[in-house]
Amino acid sequence: MKPTDSLLSAYGLSALGGVMLFLGWAGFGIWPLEMVALVPLWAALEIIADRAWGTKLGVGWLYGTVGIAGGYHWMFEFSEAFSGFGTPINAALFVVFSMYLGLQYGIQGLLYLWIRARGGSVATAALSTLIATEWLFPRLFPDYLGNALIELPLLVQTADLGGPLLVSLLVGIVNLVVFEAIRWRRGARAMPLEVSAAAFGFVAVTLLYGAFRIARVDAEVAAAPSIEVGLVQANMGIFEKHEQMLEGHRRHLEQSRDLEAQGPLDLLVWPESAYNYPRFGRALPVLAKEVRADLKTPILFGGLTFASEGKYGRLYNSVFLIDQDGFIGQTYDKTRLAMFGEYIPFGDRFPRLYALSPNSGRFEPGTHVAPLSLGPWRISTPICYEDVLPDLVRRMVTGANPHILINLTNDGWFGDTHEPWIHLRLAQFRAVEHRRYLVRATNSGVSAVIDPVGRVVASTRVGTRENLRATVHMLHGQTLYAQVGDWPGWLSLLVVGLTLIRRQRPVG
Repeated sequence: MKPTDSLLSAYGLSALGGVMLFLGWAGFGIWPLEMVALVPLWAALEIIADRAWGTKLGVGWLYGTVGIAGGYHWMFEFSEAFSGFGTPINAALFVVFSMYLGLQYGIQGLLYLWIRARGGSVATAALSTLIATEWLFPRLFPDYLGNALIELPLLVQTADLGGPLLVSLLVGIVNLVVFEAIRWRRGARAMPLEVSAAAFGFVAVTLLYGAFRIARVDAEVAAAPSIEVGLVQANMGIFEKHEQMLEGHRRHLEQSRDLEAQGPLDLLVWPESAYNYPRFGRALPVLAKEVRADLKTPILFGGLTFASEGKYGRLYNSVFLIDQDGFIGQTYDKTRLAMFGEYIPFGDRFPRLYALSPNSGRFEPGTHVAPLSLGPWRISTPICYEDVLPDLVRRMVTGANPHILINLTNDGWFGDTHEPWIHLRLAQFRAVEHRRYLVRATNSGVSAVIDPVGRVVASTRVGTRENLRATVHMLHGQTLYAQVGDWPGWLSLLVVGLTLIRRQRPVG
Protein backbone atom coordinates (compact mmCIF):
# COMPACT_ATOMS: atom_id res chain seq x y z
CA MET A 1 0.00 0.00 0.00
CA LYS A 2 1.34 3.45 -0.91
CA PRO A 3 2.07 5.87 1.94
CA THR A 4 -0.70 8.21 0.78
CA ASP A 5 -3.14 5.31 0.58
CA SER A 6 -2.28 4.16 4.12
CA LEU A 7 -2.73 7.69 5.41
CA LEU A 8 -6.12 8.01 3.72
CA SER A 9 -7.11 4.64 5.15
CA ALA A 10 -6.14 5.79 8.63
CA TYR A 11 -8.16 8.98 8.38
CA GLY A 12 -11.09 7.08 6.88
CA LEU A 13 -11.07 4.56 9.72
CA SER A 14 -10.81 7.38 12.22
CA ALA A 15 -13.84 9.19 10.80
CA LEU A 16 -15.82 5.95 10.63
CA GLY A 17 -14.99 5.22 14.26
CA GLY A 18 -16.14 8.70 15.25
CA VAL A 19 -19.52 8.08 13.62
CA MET A 20 -19.85 4.75 15.44
CA LEU A 21 -18.88 6.51 18.67
CA PHE A 22 -21.72 9.03 18.63
CA LEU A 23 -24.32 6.61 17.25
CA GLY A 24 -23.55 4.18 20.04
CA TRP A 25 -23.51 6.71 22.86
CA ALA A 26 -26.34 7.92 25.08
CA GLY A 27 -28.05 10.23 22.57
CA PHE A 28 -28.71 7.96 19.61
CA GLY A 29 -28.36 4.99 21.95
CA ILE A 30 -27.39 2.20 19.52
CA TRP A 31 -25.26 0.71 22.29
CA PRO A 32 -23.80 -2.32 20.41
CA LEU A 33 -21.88 0.14 18.23
CA GLU A 34 -20.13 1.48 21.33
CA MET A 35 -18.74 -1.99 21.95
CA VAL A 36 -16.76 -1.80 18.69
CA ALA A 37 -16.43 1.96 18.16
CA LEU A 38 -12.81 2.05 19.38
CA VAL A 39 -11.68 -0.66 16.97
CA PRO A 40 -11.35 1.67 13.92
CA LEU A 41 -9.40 4.20 16.01
CA TRP A 42 -6.86 1.68 17.22
CA ALA A 43 -6.56 0.20 13.70
CA ALA A 44 -5.92 3.68 12.28
CA LEU A 45 -3.26 4.35 14.93
CA GLU A 46 -1.45 1.11 14.13
CA ILE A 47 -1.38 2.07 10.44
CA ILE A 48 0.37 5.41 11.10
CA ALA A 49 2.67 4.21 13.91
CA ASP A 50 5.80 5.32 12.01
CA ARG A 51 4.42 8.71 10.98
CA ALA A 52 5.24 12.12 12.41
CA TRP A 53 3.70 13.11 15.75
CA GLY A 54 1.48 15.65 14.06
CA THR A 55 -0.13 12.91 11.99
CA LYS A 56 -0.54 10.70 15.05
CA LEU A 57 -2.26 13.51 16.89
CA GLY A 58 -4.44 14.31 13.87
CA VAL A 59 -5.83 10.80 13.46
CA GLY A 60 -7.04 10.60 17.05
CA TRP A 61 -8.22 14.20 16.97
CA LEU A 62 -10.34 13.57 13.87
CA TYR A 63 -11.96 10.59 15.57
CA GLY A 64 -12.84 12.63 18.62
CA THR A 65 -14.03 15.68 16.71
CA VAL A 66 -16.40 13.64 14.56
CA GLY A 67 -17.68 11.77 17.63
CA ILE A 68 -18.24 14.94 19.63
CA ALA A 69 -19.82 16.91 16.77
CA GLY A 70 -22.33 14.11 16.15
CA GLY A 71 -23.02 13.39 19.80
CA TYR A 72 -23.34 17.04 20.76
CA HIS A 73 -25.09 18.34 17.64
CA TRP A 74 -27.69 19.92 19.95
CA MET A 75 -25.03 22.31 21.25
CA PHE A 76 -25.63 24.54 18.22
CA GLU A 77 -29.30 25.08 19.17
CA PHE A 78 -28.33 25.53 22.79
CA SER A 79 -25.75 28.19 21.93
CA GLU A 80 -28.24 30.15 19.84
CA ALA A 81 -30.87 30.12 22.62
CA PHE A 82 -28.60 30.49 25.61
CA SER A 83 -25.96 32.97 24.51
CA GLY A 84 -27.84 35.28 22.14
CA PHE A 85 -24.93 35.22 19.69
CA GLY A 86 -25.68 35.25 15.97
CA THR A 87 -25.49 32.17 13.74
CA PRO A 88 -21.90 32.73 12.46
CA ILE A 89 -20.52 33.06 15.99
CA ASN A 90 -22.56 30.07 17.18
CA ALA A 91 -21.30 27.96 14.28
CA ALA A 92 -17.73 28.94 15.09
CA LEU A 93 -18.27 28.16 18.76
CA PHE A 94 -19.68 24.74 17.86
CA VAL A 95 -16.64 23.92 15.74
CA VAL A 96 -14.27 25.07 18.48
CA PHE A 97 -16.28 23.12 21.08
CA SER A 98 -16.14 19.92 19.00
CA MET A 99 -12.45 20.27 18.25
CA TYR A 100 -11.58 21.01 21.85
CA LEU A 101 -13.40 17.96 23.22
CA GLY A 102 -12.14 15.89 20.29
CA LEU A 103 -8.60 16.66 21.44
CA GLN A 104 -9.13 14.13 24.23
CA TYR A 105 -8.86 11.36 21.65
CA GLY A 106 -5.91 13.05 19.95
CA ILE A 107 -4.02 12.92 23.25
CA GLN A 108 -5.21 9.38 23.79
CA GLY A 109 -3.85 8.42 20.37
CA LEU A 110 -0.45 9.98 21.08
CA LEU A 111 -0.18 8.15 24.39
CA TYR A 112 -1.29 4.89 22.77
CA LEU A 113 1.43 5.08 20.13
CA TRP A 114 4.04 6.24 22.61
CA ILE A 115 3.34 3.22 24.81
CA ARG A 116 3.40 0.92 21.80
CA ALA A 117 6.72 2.39 20.67
CA ARG A 118 8.17 1.60 24.10
CA GLY A 119 7.15 -2.03 23.85
CA GLY A 120 3.79 -1.85 25.57
CA SER A 121 1.09 -4.31 24.53
CA VAL A 122 -2.05 -3.25 22.71
CA ALA A 123 -4.06 -4.03 25.85
CA THR A 124 -1.88 -1.81 28.01
CA ALA A 125 -1.81 1.01 25.47
CA ALA A 126 -5.50 0.88 24.67
CA LEU A 127 -7.11 0.49 28.09
CA SER A 128 -4.83 2.59 30.28
CA THR A 129 -4.91 5.59 27.94
CA LEU A 130 -8.67 5.27 27.43
CA ILE A 131 -9.43 5.47 31.15
CA ALA A 132 -6.72 8.01 32.00
CA THR A 133 -7.80 10.53 29.35
CA GLU A 134 -11.50 9.99 30.05
CA TRP A 135 -10.77 10.76 33.70
CA LEU A 136 -8.38 13.70 33.37
CA PHE A 137 -9.39 15.60 30.25
CA PRO A 138 -11.25 18.78 31.35
CA ARG A 139 -14.82 18.88 30.01
CA LEU A 140 -17.82 21.07 30.64
CA PHE A 141 -20.24 18.12 30.60
CA PRO A 142 -18.42 14.98 31.81
CA ASP A 143 -19.34 12.00 29.66
CA TYR A 144 -18.06 8.45 29.62
CA LEU A 145 -18.15 5.59 27.14
CA GLY A 146 -19.90 3.56 29.82
CA ASN A 147 -22.90 5.91 29.69
CA ALA A 148 -24.03 3.98 26.62
CA LEU A 149 -24.83 0.95 28.78
CA ILE A 150 -27.20 2.58 31.27
CA GLU A 151 -30.22 0.82 29.72
CA LEU A 152 -28.59 -2.54 30.56
CA PRO A 153 -28.78 -2.65 34.38
CA LEU A 154 -26.74 -5.85 34.74
CA LEU A 155 -23.73 -4.16 33.14
CA VAL A 156 -23.63 -0.91 35.11
CA GLN A 157 -23.92 -2.03 38.75
CA THR A 158 -20.13 -1.90 39.17
CA ALA A 159 -20.52 1.89 39.20
CA ASP A 160 -20.98 1.63 42.98
CA LEU A 161 -17.43 0.22 43.11
CA GLY A 162 -15.55 2.42 40.67
CA GLY A 163 -17.95 4.96 39.22
CA PRO A 164 -18.52 5.44 35.49
CA LEU A 165 -14.85 4.78 34.72
CA LEU A 166 -15.21 1.14 35.72
CA VAL A 167 -18.16 0.77 33.34
CA SER A 168 -16.12 2.44 30.58
CA LEU A 169 -13.40 -0.13 31.24
CA LEU A 170 -15.92 -2.85 30.39
CA VAL A 171 -16.66 -1.12 27.07
CA GLY A 172 -12.93 -0.83 26.39
CA ILE A 173 -12.28 -4.50 27.15
CA VAL A 174 -14.97 -5.69 24.72
CA ASN A 175 -13.53 -3.41 22.03
CA LEU A 176 -10.07 -4.79 22.79
CA VAL A 177 -11.11 -8.42 22.29
CA VAL A 178 -12.66 -7.57 18.91
CA PHE A 179 -9.57 -5.61 17.85
CA GLU A 180 -7.14 -8.35 18.89
CA ALA A 181 -9.24 -10.97 17.13
CA ILE A 182 -9.04 -8.93 13.91
CA ARG A 183 -5.27 -8.55 14.29
CA TRP A 184 -4.96 -12.32 14.80
CA ARG A 185 -7.01 -13.05 11.69
CA ARG A 186 -4.71 -10.75 9.73
CA GLY A 187 -1.59 -12.45 11.08
CA ALA A 188 -0.45 -9.42 13.11
CA ARG A 189 -0.31 -11.37 16.38
CA ALA A 190 -0.69 -14.82 17.91
CA MET A 191 -4.11 -16.08 18.95
CA PRO A 192 -5.24 -13.75 21.78
CA LEU A 193 -6.05 -16.48 24.29
CA GLU A 194 -4.94 -14.60 27.39
CA VAL A 195 -6.70 -11.38 26.38
CA SER A 196 -9.89 -13.25 25.53
CA ALA A 197 -9.84 -15.24 28.77
CA ALA A 198 -9.27 -12.10 30.86
CA ALA A 199 -12.03 -10.26 29.01
CA PHE A 200 -14.46 -13.15 29.41
CA GLY A 201 -13.69 -13.24 33.12
CA PHE A 202 -14.21 -9.49 33.50
CA VAL A 203 -17.56 -9.59 31.71
CA ALA A 204 -18.69 -12.66 33.66
CA VAL A 205 -17.80 -11.06 37.01
CA THR A 206 -19.57 -7.86 35.93
CA LEU A 207 -22.75 -9.79 35.11
CA LEU A 208 -22.65 -11.83 38.32
CA TYR A 209 -22.04 -8.74 40.42
CA GLY A 210 -24.85 -6.96 38.62
CA ALA A 211 -27.32 -9.73 39.34
CA PHE A 212 -26.23 -9.95 42.99
CA ARG A 213 -26.39 -6.19 43.60
CA ILE A 214 -29.75 -5.71 41.89
CA ALA A 215 -31.31 -8.41 44.08
CA ARG A 216 -29.64 -7.03 47.21
CA VAL A 217 -30.56 -3.40 46.55
CA ASP A 218 -34.14 -4.27 45.65
CA ALA A 219 -34.44 -6.05 49.01
CA GLU A 220 -33.01 -3.03 50.84
CA VAL A 221 -35.45 -0.73 49.05
CA ALA A 222 -38.41 -2.91 49.99
CA ALA A 223 -37.43 -2.74 53.66
CA ALA A 224 -36.66 1.01 53.74
CA PRO A 225 -39.10 3.75 54.87
CA SER A 226 -40.74 5.73 52.08
CA ILE A 227 -42.32 9.08 51.27
CA GLU A 228 -44.82 10.16 48.63
CA VAL A 229 -43.44 12.72 46.17
CA GLY A 230 -45.26 14.75 43.52
CA LEU A 231 -43.40 16.35 40.60
CA VAL A 232 -44.73 19.26 38.53
CA GLN A 233 -43.63 19.83 34.93
CA ALA A 234 -45.31 23.08 33.85
CA ASN A 235 -43.66 23.32 30.39
CA MET A 236 -43.08 27.06 30.23
CA GLY A 237 -40.93 28.38 27.37
CA ILE A 238 -37.48 29.70 28.17
CA PHE A 239 -38.34 33.35 27.79
CA GLU A 240 -42.02 32.81 28.60
CA LYS A 241 -41.00 31.87 32.15
CA HIS A 242 -39.54 35.33 32.65
CA GLU A 243 -42.07 37.29 30.65
CA GLN A 244 -45.11 35.56 32.19
CA MET A 245 -44.01 34.79 35.74
CA LEU A 246 -47.55 34.90 37.13
CA GLU A 247 -48.68 32.35 34.56
CA GLY A 248 -45.78 30.09 35.50
CA HIS A 249 -46.68 30.31 39.18
CA ARG A 250 -50.34 29.67 38.38
CA ARG A 251 -49.48 26.51 36.47
CA HIS A 252 -47.34 25.15 39.30
CA LEU A 253 -50.09 25.83 41.83
CA GLU A 254 -52.80 24.36 39.61
CA GLN A 255 -50.88 21.16 38.92
CA SER A 256 -49.85 20.86 42.57
CA ARG A 257 -53.51 21.06 43.63
CA ASP A 258 -54.25 18.22 41.21
CA LEU A 259 -51.52 16.14 42.86
CA GLU A 260 -52.80 16.89 46.36
CA ALA A 261 -56.32 15.96 45.29
CA GLN A 262 -55.10 12.46 44.44
CA GLY A 263 -54.05 11.81 48.02
CA PRO A 264 -51.61 12.87 50.75
CA LEU A 265 -48.08 13.85 49.75
CA ASP A 266 -44.94 14.31 51.79
CA LEU A 267 -43.22 16.61 49.30
CA LEU A 268 -44.00 18.60 46.15
CA VAL A 269 -41.10 19.26 43.80
CA TRP A 270 -41.03 22.11 41.28
CA PRO A 271 -38.15 22.53 38.82
CA GLU A 272 -35.25 24.95 38.56
CA SER A 273 -36.30 28.63 38.37
CA ALA A 274 -39.94 27.67 38.91
CA TYR A 275 -40.58 30.84 40.90
CA ASN A 276 -38.58 33.80 39.61
CA TYR A 277 -40.21 36.83 41.20
CA PRO A 278 -39.80 38.39 43.58
CA ARG A 279 -36.20 37.47 44.16
CA PHE A 280 -35.62 36.39 47.72
CA GLY A 281 -33.05 38.02 49.94
CA ARG A 282 -30.35 36.02 51.63
CA ALA A 283 -31.74 36.34 55.16
CA LEU A 284 -33.63 33.33 56.52
CA PRO A 285 -36.20 32.26 57.59
CA VAL A 286 -38.75 33.82 55.23
CA LEU A 287 -42.51 33.36 55.22
CA ALA A 288 -43.39 31.98 51.77
CA LYS A 289 -47.15 32.46 51.76
CA GLU A 290 -47.12 34.06 48.29
CA VAL A 291 -45.35 31.00 46.87
CA ARG A 292 -47.30 28.29 48.62
CA ALA A 293 -50.79 29.87 48.44
CA ASP A 294 -53.35 27.30 49.61
CA LEU A 295 -51.17 24.21 49.22
CA LYS A 296 -50.66 22.05 52.30
CA THR A 297 -47.59 20.03 51.30
CA PRO A 298 -43.96 21.11 51.82
CA ILE A 299 -42.49 22.35 48.53
CA LEU A 300 -38.97 22.04 47.12
CA PHE A 301 -38.53 24.54 44.29
CA GLY A 302 -36.01 26.54 42.32
CA GLY A 303 -35.74 30.33 42.26
CA LEU A 304 -33.38 33.27 42.68
CA THR A 305 -31.78 34.91 45.68
CA PHE A 306 -30.16 38.32 45.57
CA ALA A 307 -27.70 40.20 47.76
CA SER A 308 -27.16 43.96 47.32
CA GLU A 309 -23.39 43.82 47.15
CA GLY A 310 -20.92 45.09 44.58
CA LYS A 311 -21.65 46.97 41.37
CA TYR A 312 -24.28 44.55 40.05
CA GLY A 313 -25.29 42.84 43.27
CA ARG A 314 -24.94 39.11 43.77
CA LEU A 315 -27.44 36.77 42.15
CA TYR A 316 -27.71 33.07 43.00
CA ASN A 317 -29.47 30.12 41.39
CA SER A 318 -31.06 28.55 44.46
CA VAL A 319 -33.19 25.71 45.76
CA PHE A 320 -35.69 26.49 48.52
CA LEU A 321 -37.62 24.23 50.87
CA ILE A 322 -40.94 25.49 52.22
CA ASP A 323 -41.66 23.56 55.40
CA GLN A 324 -44.96 22.37 56.82
CA ASP A 325 -45.53 25.77 58.48
CA GLY A 326 -44.98 27.75 55.28
CA PHE A 327 -41.49 29.07 56.05
CA ILE A 328 -38.34 28.90 53.94
CA GLY A 329 -35.57 28.11 56.38
CA GLN A 330 -33.10 26.29 54.14
CA THR A 331 -31.54 26.92 50.73
CA TYR A 332 -28.87 25.48 48.49
CA ASP A 333 -27.08 27.61 45.86
CA LYS A 334 -25.75 26.10 42.65
CA THR A 335 -21.98 25.74 42.99
CA ARG A 336 -20.99 24.73 39.42
CA LEU A 337 -22.29 27.41 37.09
CA ALA A 338 -22.86 26.94 33.35
CA MET A 339 -20.30 28.87 31.33
CA PHE A 340 -21.86 31.49 29.01
CA GLY A 341 -25.31 30.74 30.43
CA GLU A 342 -24.93 31.70 34.08
CA TYR A 343 -21.67 33.57 33.76
CA ILE A 344 -19.10 34.60 31.13
CA PRO A 345 -15.44 33.86 31.83
CA PHE A 346 -13.62 37.18 32.45
CA GLY A 347 -16.97 38.97 32.13
CA ASP A 348 -16.34 41.02 35.24
CA ARG A 349 -13.06 42.25 33.78
CA PHE A 350 -14.48 42.80 30.29
CA PRO A 351 -18.16 43.87 30.66
CA ARG A 352 -18.43 44.23 26.89
CA LEU A 353 -18.73 40.44 26.72
CA TYR A 354 -22.15 40.64 28.38
CA ALA A 355 -23.29 43.11 25.72
CA LEU A 356 -22.30 40.56 23.05
CA SER A 357 -24.16 37.78 24.89
CA PRO A 358 -27.34 39.40 26.25
CA ASN A 359 -28.89 36.15 27.50
CA SER A 360 -25.93 35.25 29.71
CA GLY A 361 -26.40 35.69 33.44
CA ARG A 362 -24.21 37.16 36.18
CA PHE A 363 -24.68 34.47 38.79
CA GLU A 364 -22.45 33.81 41.77
CA PRO A 365 -21.48 30.26 42.73
CA GLY A 366 -22.64 28.76 46.00
CA THR A 367 -20.22 28.03 48.79
CA HIS A 368 -21.45 24.71 50.22
CA VAL A 369 -23.07 21.39 49.29
CA ALA A 370 -25.01 20.89 52.53
CA PRO A 371 -28.35 19.04 52.32
CA LEU A 372 -31.83 20.32 53.10
CA SER A 373 -33.88 18.64 55.83
CA LEU A 374 -37.46 17.42 55.56
CA GLY A 375 -38.31 16.15 59.03
CA PRO A 376 -35.85 13.29 59.66
CA TRP A 377 -34.80 13.08 56.01
CA ARG A 378 -31.73 14.69 54.44
CA ILE A 379 -32.08 15.79 50.80
CA SER A 380 -29.16 16.71 48.54
CA THR A 381 -30.25 18.93 45.67
CA PRO A 382 -27.89 19.25 42.68
CA ILE A 383 -29.20 21.93 40.31
CA CYS A 384 -29.40 21.47 36.55
CA TYR A 385 -26.32 19.78 35.10
CA GLU A 386 -24.75 19.33 38.55
CA ASP A 387 -26.39 15.90 38.53
CA VAL A 388 -24.02 14.76 35.75
CA LEU A 389 -20.92 15.69 37.79
CA PRO A 390 -19.78 12.56 39.66
CA ASP A 391 -17.28 14.44 41.82
CA LEU A 392 -19.80 17.04 43.00
CA VAL A 393 -22.54 14.53 43.83
CA ARG A 394 -19.94 12.39 45.58
CA ARG A 395 -19.02 15.40 47.76
CA MET A 396 -22.69 15.81 48.61
CA VAL A 397 -23.07 12.18 49.60
CA THR A 398 -19.84 11.80 51.57
CA GLY A 399 -20.38 15.10 53.36
CA ALA A 400 -24.00 14.62 54.44
CA ASN A 401 -25.05 11.01 53.80
CA PRO A 402 -28.40 12.16 52.35
CA HIS A 403 -31.37 9.82 52.12
CA ILE A 404 -32.32 10.94 48.60
CA LEU A 405 -31.01 13.02 45.67
CA ILE A 406 -33.43 15.51 44.09
CA ASN A 407 -32.34 17.38 40.98
CA LEU A 408 -34.11 20.54 39.78
CA THR A 409 -33.46 21.22 36.11
CA ASN A 410 -34.49 23.43 33.22
CA ASP A 411 -33.61 21.77 29.90
CA GLY A 412 -35.98 24.00 27.93
CA TRP A 413 -32.98 25.71 26.32
CA PHE A 414 -32.32 22.60 24.27
CA GLY A 415 -35.76 22.16 22.70
CA ASP A 416 -36.80 18.80 21.29
CA THR A 417 -33.23 17.53 20.84
CA HIS A 418 -31.28 14.61 22.26
CA GLU A 419 -30.00 16.68 25.17
CA PRO A 420 -32.86 16.12 27.67
CA TRP A 421 -32.55 12.37 27.14
CA ILE A 422 -28.75 12.46 27.35
CA HIS A 423 -29.03 14.47 30.56
CA LEU A 424 -31.32 11.80 32.00
CA ARG A 425 -29.00 8.94 30.96
CA LEU A 426 -25.95 10.57 32.54
CA ALA A 427 -27.87 11.39 35.72
CA GLN A 428 -28.98 7.77 36.14
CA PHE A 429 -25.43 6.84 37.04
CA ARG A 430 -25.57 8.94 40.22
CA ALA A 431 -28.36 6.70 41.53
CA VAL A 432 -26.26 3.57 40.95
CA GLU A 433 -23.04 5.07 42.31
CA HIS A 434 -24.63 5.98 45.63
CA ARG A 435 -27.61 3.60 45.87
CA ARG A 436 -30.14 6.37 46.30
CA TYR A 437 -33.33 7.33 44.55
CA LEU A 438 -32.71 10.23 42.19
CA VAL A 439 -35.78 12.40 41.55
CA ARG A 440 -35.58 14.89 38.67
CA ALA A 441 -38.08 17.73 38.29
CA THR A 442 -37.64 19.59 35.01
CA ASN A 443 -39.39 22.53 33.41
CA SER A 444 -40.14 20.86 30.08
CA GLY A 445 -38.89 17.27 30.38
CA VAL A 446 -37.57 14.76 31.02
CA SER A 447 -38.82 14.64 34.63
CA ALA A 448 -38.18 11.24 36.15
CA VAL A 449 -37.87 9.02 39.18
CA ILE A 450 -34.82 6.75 39.11
CA ASP A 451 -34.39 3.89 41.54
CA PRO A 452 -31.08 2.93 43.25
CA VAL A 453 -30.37 0.35 40.55
CA GLY A 454 -30.51 3.05 37.86
CA ARG A 455 -33.90 2.09 36.41
CA VAL A 456 -36.32 4.83 35.38
CA VAL A 457 -39.51 3.87 37.22
CA ALA A 458 -41.53 6.91 36.06
CA SER A 459 -40.91 9.67 33.53
CA THR A 460 -42.57 12.40 31.50
CA ARG A 461 -42.24 13.32 27.85
CA VAL A 462 -40.48 16.39 26.45
CA GLY A 463 -42.48 19.54 25.77
CA THR A 464 -45.59 18.61 27.76
CA ARG A 465 -47.43 19.69 30.91
CA GLU A 466 -47.40 16.65 33.15
CA ASN A 467 -47.36 15.55 36.76
CA LEU A 468 -45.59 12.58 38.29
CA ARG A 469 -46.45 10.91 41.56
CA ALA A 470 -44.19 8.27 43.06
CA THR A 471 -43.26 6.43 46.22
CA VAL A 472 -39.55 6.79 46.91
CA HIS A 473 -37.62 4.94 49.59
CA MET A 474 -35.16 6.67 51.89
CA LEU A 475 -31.76 4.98 51.99
CA HIS A 476 -28.44 5.85 53.59
CA GLY A 477 -24.91 4.50 53.82
CA GLN A 478 -21.94 4.91 51.50
CA THR A 479 -20.72 2.75 48.65
CA LEU A 480 -17.10 1.92 47.88
CA TYR A 481 -17.17 4.54 45.15
CA ALA A 482 -18.38 7.19 47.58
CA GLN A 483 -15.54 6.36 49.97
CA VAL A 484 -12.67 5.81 47.52
CA GLY A 485 -13.63 7.73 44.40
CA ASP A 486 -12.18 7.31 40.92
CA TRP A 487 -9.59 4.64 41.68
CA PRO A 488 -9.73 3.24 38.10
CA GLY A 489 -8.45 6.62 36.95
CA TRP A 490 -5.55 6.60 39.41
CA LEU A 491 -4.70 3.00 38.47
CA SER A 492 -4.73 3.75 34.74
CA LEU A 493 -2.56 6.82 35.26
CA LEU A 494 -0.06 4.70 37.20
CA VAL A 495 0.05 2.13 34.38
CA VAL A 496 0.60 4.85 31.77
CA GLY A 497 3.37 6.42 33.83
CA LEU A 498 5.21 3.17 34.55
CA THR A 499 4.98 2.10 30.92
CA LEU A 500 6.31 5.39 29.58
CA ILE A 501 9.33 5.56 31.89
CA ARG A 502 10.61 2.09 31.13
CA ARG A 503 13.36 1.52 28.59
CA GLN A 504 12.24 1.50 24.97
CA ARG A 505 12.30 -1.85 23.21
CA PRO A 506 10.91 -3.22 19.91
CA VAL A 507 7.15 -3.51 19.63
CA GLY A 508 5.89 -7.10 19.82
